[in-house]
Amino acid sequence: MPMKFSVGQAFSVEGRDAVSRALYQARLPLGNTQINFAIIIASVEYDFQAVFNSARTQIGDIPMIGFSTTGELTREGSHRRSVVAALMVDDSLEYRSAWLPGFSTKSVQTMREMVEQLALTSEKKGLLLYIADGLDGDYEEMVHHLPPGRYRLAGGLAGGDLRIGRTHQLGGNRSGEGGLAGAFISGENLKVGIGAAHGWHPVGVNFRISSVKGPWLRMLDDAPAIDGYARLFGRAPQEWTSAPLNTLVRLYPLGINKKDQNLVVRTPVRVESDGSLRMSANLEEGTLGQLLVGSRENCISAAREAASQAMEQLGEVEPKFALVLADMSWQMLFQGHEGAEIAAIRDTIGEQVPIAGGYTFGQFSHTASAARPEFLNQHIEIVLFG
Repeated sequence: MPMKFSVGQAFSVEGRDAVSRALYQARLPLGNTQINFAIIIASVEYDFQAVFNSARTQIGDIPMIGFSTTGELTREGSHRRSVVAALMVDDSLEYRSAWLPGFSTKSVQTMREMVEQLALTSEKKGLLLYIADGLDGDYEEMVHHLPPGRYRLAGGLAGGDLRIGRTHQLGGNRSGEGGLAGAFISGENLKVGIGAAHGWHPVGVNFRISSVKGPWLRMLDDAPAIDGYARLFGRAPQEWTSAPLNTLVRLYPLGINKKDQNLVVRTPVRVESDGSLRMSANLEEGTLGQLLVGSRENCISAAREAASQAMEQLGEVEPKFALVLADMSWQMLFQGHEGAEIAAIRDTIGEQVPIAGGYTFGQFSHTASAARPEFLNQHIEIVLFG
């Protein structure tokens, strides 16, 4: 049977009702066809375990993957407090999925266990999807230790509420917090295009990273890390340690020059009470960090660029579905202009292509232009299936 995708979305007070109605909506165009794979994206405001249990009851024991998010994405734009369900039909492909605990404390070991669970081999061609805990984990090390193979990598860090301090992932017949969800879709007939881009650029301000402890950036230019931001933006350091500035700092990441890569974006997750920055990935002392600033116009251009990259990889193959993973900073930047990035993607891939996605705390990607898989910040990633 040819590849088919259908996307449903529902809003409700309760997550179990929202996922039930979203799956019903997605199922209608497919009739009685056997579903092969499902993607579930749910608002972090819902009881995620209830969402998972309700989904399992409705679609049974089929491979699936999903995550929590602060905002859900469909072809119609950006939304809040909903569940988006994407259903895939293609019986010529193989599907595996799983969820494992412990990623936040044993990232590389958990990744290797996941590789075994998914029966990933160097010979199999396919798409590897990873959804990791969005707040804790060694993401760069995990990506660095991925085994070689013919597969492509996509995915990201589950979104969530920083005040609550947890994110949710689901894979296979399990779900939870602090873990790693994985799915592997394989087959010679599978065609995938992956594109990623961001809209953040240097503004001519440089900092020397002078003290780092784990994921915490302690000092910039031999002063408390937040002092440089306070000086530039005219707000006292103590103002940055409480809401809303302690999380809005995400809009002002650092660009790090690495020998074998272009400018690498690294994002502050929040400002701690001592003025240090909790970063999304470890930084190296003595390196130079360039302050980056984004704009809606640049991000709209980046969305088009990412979509174009993915389309080019499909070649003459028609896209059947787009998975869109946008950094949470995009949600912050597009307040009052919700859905503008989705409109740019539709313009590029076609108005009728189903879209499902959500805002994440980071992205995993292996685009055609990248020599190896990467952990990204501030990007929008578009995964096209054909």
